[in-house]
Amino acid sequence: MYHILKIFGYVFKSLGLKMKILIRFIFSSLLIGSVILLSFSNNFNDQLLDATLNGSSESETSHDKLIGGLLKAGFDEGSCVSRYTTSLLYRKPSPYKPSPYLVSKLRRYEKLHKRCGPGTEAYKRATEQLDENQVRSSDKECRYVVWVATEYGLGNRIISLVSSFLYALLTDRVILVDQRKDISDLFCEPFPDTSWLLPLDFPLMGQIDSYYKEYSLCYGTMLKNHAINSTTTPPSHLYIHLLHDYRDVDKMFYCEANQAFIKSVPWLVVKSNLYFAPSLWLIPSFQTKLIKLFPQKDTVFHHLSRYLFHPTNQVWDMVTSTYNANLSKADEVLGLQIRVFSTPSGYFQHVMDQIVSCTQREKLLPELATNGSSHSQVMNTTRSKKLKAVLVASLHPEYSDELSKMFSERPSSTGEMIQVYQPSGERVQQTDEKLHDQKALADIYLLSLSVNIVTTERSTFGYVAHGLGGLKPWILYEPKNRKVPDPPCVRALSMEPCFIRAPLHGCQAKKIKTTPFIKHCENWNLGIKLVDAPDKFWWW
Repeated sequence: MYHILKIFGYVFKSLGLKMKILIRFIFSSLLIGSVILLSFSNNFNDQLLDATLNGSSESETSHDKLIGGLLKAGFDEGSCVSRYTTSLLYRKPSPYKPSPYLVSKLRRYEKLHKRCGPGTEAYKRATEQLDENQVRSSDKECRYVVWVATEYGLGNRIISLVSSFLYALLTDRVILVDQRKDISDLFCEPFPDTSWLLPLDFPLMGQIDSYYKEYSLCYGTMLKNHAINSTTTPPSHLYIHLLHDYRDVDKMFYCEANQAFIKSVPWLVVKSNLYFAPSLWLIPSFQTKLIKLFPQKDTVFHHLSRYLFHPTNQVWDMVTSTYNANLSKADEVLGLQIRVFSTPSGYFQHVMDQIVSCTQREKLLPELATNGSSHSQVMNTTRSKKLKAVLVASLHPEYSDELSKMFSERPSSTGEMIQVYQPSGERVQQTDEKLHDQKALADIYLLSLSVNIVTTERSTFGYVAHGLGGLKPWILYEPKNRKVPDPPCVRALSMEPCFIRAPLHGCQAKKIKTTPFIKHCENWNLGIKLVDAPDKFWWW
């Protein structure tokens, strides 16, 4: 190589001045052109990536992939693409920012989980107490909440898991999640360098399915049997029954006086299908912490769901492929979540009429042009043709078919183009069937990307979708006697889910009536929900 360069030098020296200048010019031009081409290529690839993710040309670096500090950097991005890219699909960043105290608390929790999680010496010592059925005074460094997956649907599981995690966060416990259902097929691990999955060799694994209200170590049953007093030795575990059929004695879990005994028990096994977070705010020792964690009180589910839940790559591919194909080009997306609770379920004309009545009354969808309107009159109502996509999530595809047919047969009165999409229509809920649950989760995330959303009364599926998206939904009232309610829908007080089986009597009865940030649900007097209101403790 040295000899070649030496020969080239002799040849270059022998050339005339003009030839030397020409060679230098050509070489310089090639070098500059290569740099420009490389830069263009990199920019093009960046724009292509961004367009794939969110249909825009904004640089990926401009979005807040850590969501204001909710998420921790350092995860392998390829193993869970959704973790750091979900926020790219939203048309604008969430206006709700996590508090510095919440961010700090989550970082401390992650350290606790890493120290006490599965596979650690601390976890091993804690499980040994279960075999001995006694609490060692020397081993109190790690305490746990074991969340057990019930037979209820995906929405119920998500809202109860968020509530259970919030309780763990408030009481310095580690959350462990029953993995025997399909949770690992739906979500990535949320905590760094550890696992939230309850090991399959957990000592109580063969028993927890049978735990119910009459179990001897059910907390409510122990109270009923007067088995707890000032001299009672805490057991190694308690079962906390927080399902919709719980008794008044089970609801005493929410009383301040009862938390002292519960605190002394290392292992809590929880079954729930409810969003019980609002009642945690009514426990005085928790309320002061919660106000610091969530200064905007109606952001609990929004922040914690975005922290905990990151769809697996298989689910995320369903989300992004549908979004890119059908929603990314739209000027606006309206989400419609339609659940029919009647038996038999299916397509009903009064439900269809209610959907149309609600969306047109609230100006979410335009009315159809009258027969006397000319095409030019319709087109002149808007300066440019706006494309509105309607994303329908329902077990029954007939609702989206009818809506699509309605806007294809006649133009809208505003000149807007309305396109209707429904990613899945399974007709029958098939909880714990892997592909069904993955499609359901993809639908939830697609709905959360809407600009506006209409959901069904008491639907936990809808709760999760609008909570993730930070959206205050319009809620469809439940029809009576197969007639369209008047009004057909109501705007939610907040984006928080409704705690539909709240403890309205007992220790929290007065607090529910007097706490300004707790309100009865818009369409369900038996439930309560969090709303944003000035700080005021219930005892003031």
